[in-house]
Amino acid sequence: MYGQGWEQVGELGLAFVLSAAIGVERQLRQKSAGLRTHTIVGLGSALFLLISKYGFQDVVVPGQVTVDPSRVAAQIVSGLGFIGAGLIFVQRGTVRGLTTAATIWLTAAIGTAAAAGLPILALLCTAGHFGVLYGLTPLTRRLSGNQPATTGITCTYVDGRGILRQVLRTCTTAGWAVTRIETRPAVDTLVQVQLELVGRGQITTLLAEIDEIDDVTEIRTEPVDDY
Repeated sequence: MYGQGWEQVGELGLAFVLSAAIGVERQLRQKSAGLRTHTIVGLGSALFLLISKYGFQDVVVPGQVTVDPSRVAAQIVSGLGFIGAGLIFVQRGTVRGLTTAATIWLTAAIGTAAAAGLPILALLCTAGHFGVLYGLTPLTRRLSGNQPATTGITCTYVDGRGILRQVLRTCTTAGWAVTRIETRPAVDTLVQVQLELVGRGQITTLLAEIDEIDDVTEIRTEPVDDY
């Protein structure tokens, strides 16, 4: 079938591999959008472009303007953004929902391909989606578990009650090394401390443990670098 040959399959495969390579680097740096998210977005983007190049051949007549279904398809690409944004949220300074939002976007591309007369590409990307979730998830966990992460947290607590010692003890007990400490007064009797941590633990678990300390009023993560 036109537009669904080995050339297009190879283009999808190349997009999958290159996107996954970028995702591995992001995963090693413990970024919110990691291996699975980058792979899904790259695969969906490749499929959308192939749809624009080879789809709608059954309704588009060369040299004549009869109907332009690609306008609707283009609106799908941009219109899905608000759904994805609604699925992404921040909890205790940690971004969640990125992979789900990317999956929704890929699903839209698969549905568009199926309706545009490219069922083989739609099936391949569906298989690619399950390959990402079931094949790359163990790799994602292994990369996250073996690579030390550098992260920053900001903790606000009541001054004069030995809270900082408890926070530092909690960090070291959880397997995190404190590489930098910076304190400054907050409001009234509150003090704010910024910590730079290096370790292999789960930062969300650490935040929950610190939040349980009495007189800790706020705890959140902070980016260590901009990239």
